[in-house]
Amino acid sequence: MKPEDLVRPEILALKAYPVPSSDGMVKLDAMENPYTLPEALRRELAAALARVDVNRYPTPSPQKLRAAIVRRMSVPAGMEVLLGNGSDELIQMLITALARPGAAMMYPSPTFVMYSMGATFSGMRAVPVPLRDDFSLDADAFIARVQAEKPALVFLAYPNNPTGVLYPEADVVKIIRACNGLVVVDEAYHVFARKSFLPRLAEFENLVVIRTVSKLGLAGIRLGYLVGRPEWVAQLDKVRPPYNVSVLTQAAALFMLERLEVLEEQAARIRADRAKLGDALKGLQGVTVFPSEANFFLIRVPDADRAYQALKQQDVLVRNLNPGIRNCLRVTVGTPDENRILLNALREALQ
Repeated sequence: MKPEDLVRPEILALKAYPVPSSDGMVKLDAMENPYTLPEALRRELAAALARVDVNRYPTPSPQKLRAAIVRRMSVPAGMEVLLGNGSDELIQMLITALARPGAAMMYPSPTFVMYSMGATFSGMRAVPVPLRDDFSLDADAFIARVQAEKPALVFLAYPNNPTGVLYPEADVVKIIRACNGLVVVDEAYHVFARKSFLPRLAEFENLVVIRTVSKLGLAGIRLGYLVGRPEWVAQLDKVRPPYNVSVLTQAAALFMLERLEVLEEQAARIRADRAKLGDALKGLQGVTVFPSEANFFLIRVPDADRAYQALKQQDVLVRNLNPGIRNCLRVTVGTPDENRILLNALREALQ
């Protein structure tokens, strides 16, 4: 008996989420914060983690951590917080909970690949709606598809990955109001866009917001959080795997939430570096740079496959989105030194 005889055909047809080796590379492929914590803070964090009882299971739904998120992230009164092993797990929990037979999920396309993969995992019908050629959102076209498809679930990445575009707030509101299903605003990059639907949650019965601390500088601890009305969180909590947030993750998150200003200062530095990198990329011949409110840029080059391989040969790792997004690369904003290396390598790769 072979796997092909038993595994669902739609899973056989998938490719696993690609995570290439980055040893020895200038790593600009995963939208990580390039800055480590200050050395003194690292020592304090190590001491805090050393006090954790790793022989015990984690608290299943840690009130202390959820309360810290409510306080430090300005969660509106009356809303509840649900924790996940990164926002990826929260996405899958949402899909699992709403995947009734025949139910549809909608999202603008291109966007975060885990939405469509999650639909495949759960047997939900995925309905991608193409963005305009400049990757802006045609809200009226999207709403027309909403009215035709009547989706149970809509994902809106705000700003979008991998394009970096921040959709107009008014367009997002129009879509939320047009939907009878649940709308998920995915704010993974909120610290760079500095725009959020968190303060508006009470306005809409069908809205939840998900976030991750990964882009803030804590990608290694794998923590995401969902904020929504208690009635939504109560149902979603039923599909949360037990003990899904480790004791080390809880301790590290609690420690860093009390020192959030360190990560916010790093984010401000990345925003400043983003502006400089964007201007420099625009100065390269043959490169089209799409506007970004995240910590990365989507760029179009004459031959993405060739440029990607040439960058790899120079030990610079970016994300090649060709052929899905024609001749496009996604490049993370790194440190000033990393950005300089990227620009020099890209300039050579384009010759």
